[in-house]
Amino acid sequence: MVHNRHLEAGLTDDQVLEMYEQMLLARRIDERMWLLNRAGKIPFVISCQGQEAAQVGAAFAFDREKDYMLPYYRDLGVVLTFGMTPKEIMLSGFAKAEDPNSGGRQMPGHFGQKKNRIVTGSSPVTTQVPHAVGVALAGKIEKKDFVTFVSFGEGSSNQGDFHEGANFAGVHKLPVIFLCENNKYAISVPIEKQLGCANVSDRAIGYGMPGYTVDGNDPIEVYRVTKEAVDRARRGEGPTLIETISYRLTPHSSDDDDSSYRAREEVTEAKAKDPLFTFKAYLLSTGILTEEMDQELNKKLADVINEATDYAEKAPYAQPEDTLKYVYGN
Repeated sequence: MVHNRHLEAGLTDDQVLEMYEQMLLARRIDERMWLLNRAGKIPFVISCQGQEAAQVGAAFAFDREKDYMLPYYRDLGVVLTFGMTPKEIMLSGFAKAEDPNSGGRQMPGHFGQKKNRIVTGSSPVTTQVPHAVGVALAGKIEKKDFVTFVSFGEGSSNQGDFHEGANFAGVHKLPVIFLCENNKYAISVPIEKQLGCANVSDRAIGYGMPGYTVDGNDPIEVYRVTKEAVDRARRGEGPTLIETISYRLTPHSSDDDDSSYRAREEVTEAKAKDPLFTFKAYLLSTGILTEEMDQELNKKLADVINEATDYAEKAPYAQPEDTLKYVYGN
C-alpha cells in the first residue's frame, strides 16, 4: 500500500503532477540560463536550483487570481507558478525591450509583472518585506480579500527590513505570509555564523505570529503548512513565518566561486537529496507518474525553452532613450 501524502494535504493527483512540471520547468530554464551565461550570451544568473520544491509548494497554496507575490531574486519557481512564462524569463535574461519585469533595465531575478500581481523587487535585499506588509495593510484597509506572500533568504532575515516588517504585520494582524528560504548560505556566510538561535522561525514568537520550520525539499509538506497559514490569514488571524530548509546547489550567482567557502563533498551530498529526484520518486511510487510520462514532459519542456530562447535572442533591445522611461514624471 503506497502512502498518498498529497491527498492528506488536500492536493489532487493532477495538482502534484503540475507541481512537478513547474519544478522541472524552473530547473530546466535555470540550467539553460547557465549555459547561455557561459557562452557569453547573457550577463548574469542567480539560480533557483535546490529550492524549487519550497518555491512551487508554497506558491500552490495561494489564489493565483487575487493574491499578491513579492518574491526575492531566486524565486523562479514562484513566478512561473504565478503565470510568468519561459519566454518572459528569457527576455529578462537577454535584457530585451519586451522584458515584462523591467524593459531590459534590471538584472535577471528582479521580478515584477502587474497582471499577475508580482510586485517589483529591488537590488538591496529584504526591501520587499516592508512592501509586502504595506500591500497587506492596504488590502485590510480597503476590505479586499487577498493575502500577500513575501520570500527572502535566511541572510535577509538578519536585516532591519525583515524585523520592522514582521513586527508591523504582527501588531496589525495583517494577512501576509513570510517565507524564509533557508539555503544554508548568505553568499559565503554559513548559517551558523548568521543566527544566534537554532531556526529563523524561532523569531516568530517575538512578533506575535506562528513560526514553522519545514523540509524545503518536500513540496507537499511546504504546501500543507503554507495552505494552513494562508487560510488563517484569510480568516483575519494574522501573519505566519515559515522557514523552508533546503540547499543551494549552485554558487550564489554566476559571478561567485563557491569553492572558496564550501567543500565539494558537502555539495555532492546535498545533490543526492535533490528535490527533483525525491519528488519524482514519490510520484513514481504512487503511480501518478511513469518514466515514459517523465521523458515526454522533459521533451515538451525542452521544446518550450528552445522556442523561448530563440525568441528572446532575436528580440530587439530597448532604445537608449527608453532608459529615462518611468524614471521622471511626464
